[in-house]
Amino acid sequence: MTNEVEAFRIFEHAGWESIPEQYHQAFGRLTTQTIGPLLDAVQVKSRTKLLDIATGPGYVAAAAARRGATVLGIDFSSRMIEQARQLHPGIEFRPGDAERLPLGNGLFDSAVINFGILHFGQPEIALGEAWRVIRAGGYFAFTAWARPDETVGFDIVLRAVEAYGEPRIKLPEGPHFFRFSDPAECGKELIGAGFENPTVVKVPQLWRLSGGEALFDTMRNSTVRTAGLLQSQKSVVLQKIRAAICAEAEQYRSGDVIELPMPALIAAGKKPK
Repeated sequence: MTNEVEAFRIFEHAGWESIPEQYHQAFGRLTTQTIGPLLDAVQVKSRTKLLDIATGPGYVAAAAARRGATVLGIDFSSRMIEQARQLHPGIEFRPGDAERLPLGNGLFDSAVINFGILHFGQPEIALGEAWRVIRAGGYFAFTAWARPDETVGFDIVLRAVEAYGEPRIKLPEGPHFFRFSDPAECGKELIGAGFENPTVVKVPQLWRLSGGEALFDTMRNSTVRTAGLLQSQKSVVLQKIRAAICAEAEQYRSGDVIELPMPALIAAGKKPK
């Protein structure tokens, strides 16, 4: 593992260890909106053996269990595993790195990654590991955000940083955050990992927040890469960024909340028999 990849892994791991409750409160009602279509993409039903990679708070694992699946959730953050166990007692969760799964070959009918692929230093290796632990004829799918101009919450924040801050803050560098916003890239990497007949579909999602202040606080306190970008800004600059985010977010107000379109892609493939 190169120094750059290891530095990124350490950065991401430290971030997720520090924000399990904040992430649950901020993103729980958003990232769960893809779960039904994601499980459908890998044909999860009663008695399906499913691996939920980068399980986080365990949302996907719990939804699969409600369908009658036998589920294992894996995450490299021990704090996330603790939270998943608290939220979903009775489901098995274990620590494990998506790029070095501590599991044998061909053990699962299906595997999924819900937004975790954005946080891997070596996503190609993670896709290969998913291929390895799925049986021949099994299914795999992952989710990623759509392009930043479509995911309004990210767009508002990134444009505010571009206008008033320093967007080139030196952070441990990983793959481009929106790399898998490109359906062609999704298909290429699935095929490269050994999956066949890749499909990519867009799923609409709507993020409801109390206002722009909530958007700013969420991105600063409940994410990893975006939080690093914001937290590294000078105080005076950060106040300008906050004001810009709040003003822009108000354009999406509907009654007591703002409603931000945050579509995602679901990329799926099948392991050949």
